[in-house]
Amino acid sequence: MEMEYRRLGNTGLKVSVLSFGSWVTFGPQLAGNLAEDCLAAAYEAGVNFFDNAEGYEAGRSETIMGEAIRSLGWPRYSYVVSTKLFWGLHKNVNMRNTLNRKYLMQAIDGSLERMGLDFVDLVYCHRPDPDTPIEETVWAMSDMITAGKALYWGTSEWSAAALREAWDIADRNHLHKPVVEQPQYNLLWRDRVEQEYAPLYDGIGLGLTTWSPLSSGLLTGKYLDGVPDGSRASLPGYEWLRNLLTDEERNATVAQLATVADDVGCTLAQLSIAWCVKNPHVSSVITGASRVEQVHENLSALDVVPLLTDDVMERIHRIVT
Repeated sequence: MEMEYRRLGNTGLKVSVLSFGSWVTFGPQLAGNLAEDCLAAAYEAGVNFFDNAEGYEAGRSETIMGEAIRSLGWPRYSYVVSTKLFWGLHKNVNMRNTLNRKYLMQAIDGSLERMGLDFVDLVYCHRPDPDTPIEETVWAMSDMITAGKALYWGTSEWSAAALREAWDIADRNHLHKPVVEQPQYNLLWRDRVEQEYAPLYDGIGLGLTTWSPLSSGLLTGKYLDGVPDGSRASLPGYEWLRNLLTDEERNATVAQLATVADDVGCTLAQLSIAWCVKNPHVSSVITGASRVEQVHENLSALDVVPLLTDDVMERIHRIVT
């Protein structure tokens, strides 16, 4: 199946319905030629959106992606790249866990330098900041776009109320509005996308680039018998994932979903990604991979989308609710 491109919310920007993200893999599992190979495999299959963040491996992920893109020689017009700002790289006051103007204006410059770019297409506020007035953040993000350092801005894991407030502030002051949210969304994590944000799709034209379609690997089925060596949950610093991935109730749900995948004739991972794609409010589903074979398997989920008939979707719905 050919790649599908969807508008990012009500903007004119079109992004591939499956995109490639660097969280976890770029740095601990991917660098150099392997990162290049995975990016090239995605790009050649029609992926045009590549997601990154300042906080991934303390900036190293941006450096790795930037070097790989330069090495591959992609024309700048042919891809959409993002970064996300909030966590910070320095321990100084005003430079960590904030969305204040000082941090944001300096952080975007650092990201652009590491990626070797004049601008990013998308920049996200990586988390909400209760200590900074939303108005200050909105002005800073809008000014970032006016300065040509980013083309669009959005948020990640903000509440619907905060998102609406940010949009209203921008609207009143004729500023660049937030156009996209990046929430977690998968078969085991649905409420925010399907319920909390529901009024915002028509209300402000919100687009979504969703992350973790496989629930950190749980929806591959590979954790049904414990944590395999070399998996994400076995990495240092990801101990917090082990409780999620070995949860008995969740794994019972995963086992039921695996039978649906068998009946459809695909892997559980492909079923899970295709299910996210079926949501028309999702502009792009961010996938990750540490091997070229994984990139190909994830992208094959596009062939599964037409197989998710109303009957199959209802069967899935009964399992996960």
